[in-house]
Amino acid sequence: MASWSEFAADEPRLADEIRLLMQQYGPGFGYLATVRADGGPRVHPVSPVFTADGLWCFVIDSPKRRDLERDGRYALHSFPPEESDDEAYVAGRARPVTDPATVARLARIGRASPQGDWRLFEFTVEAAMLTRRDPVGPGAAPPQVRVWLDPRAAEPARRDPLAAEGRRGRHGFDTRRPAA
Repeated sequence: MASWSEFAADEPRLADEIRLLMQQYGPGFGYLATVRADGGPRVHPVSPVFTADGLWCFVIDSPKRRDLERDGRYALHSFPPEESDDEAYVAGRARPVTDPATVARLARIGRASPQGDWRLFEFTVEAAMLTRRDPVGPGAAPPQVRVWLDPRAAEPARRDPLAAEGRRGRHGFDTRRPAA
């Protein structure tokens, strides 16, 4: 799966708009979905940390952290803006970070309390989505949805061999086509 920086290099505008929506209230704020041991979903608010080299999250000792340690799959969704129903979504796998220098650097950036029983995870990106909506009312345009899929995570059956090559991004996915 792609790192945040690989995704951002491939689709810089989309990555920037997703980051801005996640950071609309200052530090990152979103909802983290994980997979419980019984396969069900678990959702909690978190404060993701965006840097040029990655997407990170400090997770305290909790069922959510045990989900990530056991399974690793996650989805991160933006908190809704006050003035619109725009939304951002990123999904992939969480990997524990154990390098002391990286943990210390991110703890400074994310203002993680040194007394907390937290662990740092890096979130890779398998899928990213941004939805922009016009205000509701007569003549409102349909939502504008942009999707990016990591081609290394895509199954061959998901690819569209008939799509025009000129409309494809560097990794082979048409990121300009609406997802709906």
